[in-house]
Amino acid sequence: MHPDHTETPHRPPPTPSQGKSRRLRNTVVTLALGATMFASGAVMLAPGQTTVAPPAGHGQAATSVPRGSIVALQARVTRLPKDAGGWAALGMAYIQQARTTADPATYDRAEKALRTSLTVQGEDNTDAEIAMGALAAARHDFPTALRWARTATTSSLYSSPAYGVLADAYTQLGRYDEADQAVQKMTDLRPDAASLARASYAFELKGDIGRARNLMRRSLAAAATPADSAFAHNILATLDLQDSAPRAALTGTQAGLRAVPGDSALLETRARAHLALGNTDKALADYRAAIAVAPLPHYLLGLGELEQSLGHREQAEEQYALLRAQDRIRKAAGTPADTDAILFEADHGNANNAVKMAEQTLRARPFVAVHDAYAWALHRAGRDTEALVQADEALALGTRSALLRYHRAVIRNALGDSETARRDLTEALREPGFHPLHADAARDLLRRIDTTP
Repeated sequence: MHPDHTETPHRPPPTPSQGKSRRLRNTVVTLALGATMFASGAVMLAPGQTTVAPPAGHGQAATSVPRGSIVALQARVTRLPKDAGGWAALGMAYIQQARTTADPATYDRAEKALRTSLTVQGEDNTDAEIAMGALAAARHDFPTALRWARTATTSSLYSSPAYGVLADAYTQLGRYDEADQAVQKMTDLRPDAASLARASYAFELKGDIGRARNLMRRSLAAAATPADSAFAHNILATLDLQDSAPRAALTGTQAGLRAVPGDSALLETRARAHLALGNTDKALADYRAAIAVAPLPHYLLGLGELEQSLGHREQAEEQYALLRAQDRIRKAAGTPADTDAILFEADHGNANNAVKMAEQTLRARPFVAVHDAYAWALHRAGRDTEALVQADEALALGTRSALLRYHRAVIRNALGDSETARRDLTEALREPGFHPLHADAARDLLRRIDTTP
């Protein structure tokens, strides 16, 4: 069914026991959609069809699960230790909490709760299967996320959240056509805020910002919770930044923060809007506020590089020290690096180490952002011919990203191709404040190219 024309089928009212079960299941579904809102997909994405789609690769919503919700779920499973649904809901709540606190130990608590759920009910436990997929995705283990998502869609053919996890996994594995099909199915089943958001991201990945914005506005209109609303406002603001509209982005983030005060993702996006407008003091304040809520790597890197751009080397090093500490924890756990860690190592550490990190990550996650990080690491290591292959792969879908364009421009220029480098730089600088360090470097490089005989 096309999401523009939906009907609500008549269902008899649930019995009291059914109502309690459905309320608990709805808790799992709501948390699942929040925890997996960083993947991609599409609604009606086949050639010649109308379009509709949600995210994969987006920063996920950073609104935390209220502590009271976790306490209530803990009390429930203590009282009802054979309640598979209660254990699944608790596991998903831990996943959401871990995403917002950057505490990897919380993922371990999530896995323990979900394994308990699967022990209590080993067959047709869709809630726990969805949550296990979301947990694997949160750990950036996308092959495992794909396996759990396939299990969930097999045990429940009509579970929209299961197809959301499936879409997320396919997207991060670079299987974009299959991701589109999964989001199509997700939206056919339930054209809600989550499925429309994933559809939006599918078009954003392809560089179609107009369709992405329209779908994200529909996701905002369909938002059922303040967290849904905050997430939609945040993505719309990031699209505004890509469209060189920082004042619109500022307005959007402020609207989102009215829905969820203190949302770290909105604070970080507002920091970037302030930076694009030249308000560095406000940008610094928002970055610090976001980190106080959730010390996520891209917040730390953003603040560190902003401090560095202002000549505040000591303050920048404080953020970089935290990033290095986080990466030591990652290495100890044996998990692949995220793109922020690779870019940080390439720019502020050892480029050859960054190449090794990127190679390990790319094997498990051949996503556009990883190709870009690998390209930049190769460039910083002096391997520009190889770097260009990866930079082209990063932009193969048509993704509109100033940073990706800048990276390829630098690589092309290093290979002596100043004309195509100029085109990439011009495109990157459509978003003039895209990076606290690289935006100025892009302007300098373009000036040198234009003045070279």
